[in-house]
Parts: sequence; C-alpha cells; structure tokens
Amino acid sequence: MDKNRVTPERRKERLDRGIKVRTEGIYAIASWEEISYLVLPRLLLIVGLLLLPLLMPSLYWKRVISIVSIYALLALGFDFLAHFVGLVSLGGAFFVGTGGYIAAILNKAFGLSPTFTIPMATLAGAAICTLLLLPALPLRGVYFAIVTLMYPLVLARIIEALNILGGTDGILGVAGFPSRWIEQYLILLIIILALFGLRRLVNEDIGLVFRGVKDNDQAVRASGLSITFYKAIAVFIASGLGSLGGAYLSHIYMWSGISQFALDFSIIPIAATVIGGGGTLVGPLLGCFILVPVSELLRAFGTLRIVFYSLILMLFIMFRSEGIMVYAQRKYHQFERWVKV
Repeated sequence: MDKNRVTPERRKERLDRGIKVRTEGIYAIASWEEISYLVLPRLLLIVGLLLLPLLMPSLYWKRVISIVSIYALLALGFDFLAHFVGLVSLGGAFFVGTGGYIAAILNKAFGLSPTFTIPMATLAGAAICTLLLLPALPLRGVYFAIVTLMYPLVLARIIEALNILGGTDGILGVAGFPSRWIEQYLILLIIILALFGLRRLVNEDIGLVFRGVKDNDQAVRASGLSITFYKAIAVFIASGLGSLGGAYLSHIYMWSGISQFALDFSIIPIAATVIGGGGTLVGPLLGCFILVPVSELLRAFGTLRIVFYSLILMLFIMFRSEGIMVYAQRKYHQFERWVKV
C-alpha cells in the first residue's frame, strides 16, 4: 500500500442543501439521487392513492374511501384559507350543502348527468358562497369563522321551516355514477389535481400576495392591491373544492338533503388539519385518511366512540401538535450522504 497516497477527505452533507441552492424547480441539473429525493414522496402519494380502491376488502370500505376523499377536499380548502390567506373558515358544511343541492336540482329538474352537474355545481356553488361571504371578507380570525359557521345552520333551518327543496326529506332519486370504479377513481384523481394545483398556486406570484394578506394586509393595501379581491379569489377556490365535494356526495348517495349542512363537514377537516399538519396541504389530506376510517372503526362502540375520538385528538395536540406531515418532512430533509471535501 502506498503510504504517500492521500485519501480524499469526506464529510456528510444533507441531500436537500444542494437542491435548495439550485432551486427546487430545476431538475435537469440535479443528479439521479436528487431527482429521486424530489420525486419519491410525490410518487408514493400518487401510487398510494390510486391503489386504495384495489386494497379495500369490501364494498363498504370502498365507499368509505369515497367519503374520505370528499373530506380531503374540504381539508385542502381549509388549510389553504387558514395557513396561506389567514381566513379561518368553519363553512365546510355551507360549501358541501350548496354544491349538493345545486347538483341535485340540475339533475332532477334538467335531467343533466353527473358529467355536467358536478362541474356546473362546483362553479355555481363557489360563486354563490363567495357572494354570500363577500360582506364578511373584511373580518378576520374568530369573527370570520363565526360568520361562516352560521350560514349552514341558518340555511338548514330555512329549508326545514319553509319546506322547500324537499324539506326534511330532501331531493330523492338523484342519478348515481355508472360504476363504482368511476366513482372512486374520479374523486381520487380530483384530489391529486387539487393538491398539486394548490401547491403550484401558492408558490406563484399570487401565492406571495396571499401570504402578504395573511401576514401584513396593510402593506398589501399600501402597494395598491385590493385585499378584498384576493380574499374573494381564495374563498372562491376553497368553496369550489367544497361545492365539488357536495355535488359528488349527492351523486354517491343519490340524494341531497339538509344533512349535507351537518357540522361534521366543518369540524372534521379542522381536526384532520391538526393531525396531519397545517400549512403543508398534503398533511390535512393525510389526516382525513387517518381520522375518518378510525371514526368508522369506532362506530361499533356507539356513543363511546366520541370519547376515543376525543382522546386521539388530545394526544395529537399534546404530543405532536405540529402534525404528522411536518414531523415527517423534517425527518425526510435530514437524509445525509458522504461527499468529497
């Protein structure tokens, strides 16, 4: 062995450091290790979602996946509004009920198929919800949250008292999907598109404006930008996701009624965001795919399931308040490799 030969010094380096220097959007100059580092989490998410319908053991659990996906859309909208725009919305039930009733009316009154009713109810529901919430957009914090919470309660009581839109019986005989596979894979593809679309949106210039509205709206106003206009855009996006979920729900159950204004659609997305990790977008989605199936598993305990449900939330808030996804991202970014000095 040649004693004069100098062994190159090596040190450990975090894999994400070089990527951040070259910016995350340029993959052509990255090595295969760095490309894998960037693509692997996204690939696992997409493949995992697409495999879910194939892995479910029964038709009951396949239907649960569709319901979880609707909650995931609501959670995405809640996380987007709360952590990127600064608007805490409890109006998930308002969005779902509006979209559900519009889809049912379009199908029953005009004979339109789900191919047309779902996108039309999404846009119409988003427009109606945004217009009704327009007077509340100057509000922030708990004040905006209370206003959004009141809408589903008021609308449900109006429908019940005036016996309109089917009253307590709801609108029956709404058309269903042609097959169970279309029902499941369509909503999963919508979730994937919504997730990556929102992530792209918040990283664009308009995303910087949204963050500015959240952090310092006076600075945004001083720049000559309308705070109300950008808040309205954000509410339109979030309410569109919720209305889409409501329209989809009407065609799953082939019925639309005041139970679509139930507070579960407002509370569960918040709980899922707490469990999954707010501000990550994918965290609330993960929280829904944990929380809702757990709730179904606990259904056998009757009213006691609320106790177990509450304990799970308390444990997460006390011992992992940052959320699963924030913790997982931090650990993932700590991967290291040996490099020559």
